Amino acid sequence: METTKQIEGKVLNLSISGHVDATTASELEKIVNEDVAKVEKIIFDFSNVEYISSAGLRVLLSVHKAMSSKGGELILENVSGDVKNVLEMTGFLSFLKVR
Repeated sequence: METTKQIEGKVLNLSISGHVDATTASELEKIVNEDVAKVEKIIFDFSNVEYISSAGLRVLLSVHKAMSSKGGELILENVSGDVKNVLEMTGFLSFLKVR
């Protein structure tokens, strides 16, 4: 997994590529947690995410809860069909904003 992080005002933009799985999820969580308190919106660009495991889903849930608890939002952009299927099957599309 590779990430590119950019903060614009109160928005954290994070481009992710590769697999978000048990090997990389803790790294992603660490990267997000560095700035979660400083921002009102987090946008994950998933255009290059090929796979997400339950460990990756746990990170999404954790970030969603952190942002929701302070009135912020988490948005996923450019989600591939395979990853979107995982989000749908697990019920994550019912509470995550995907565009």
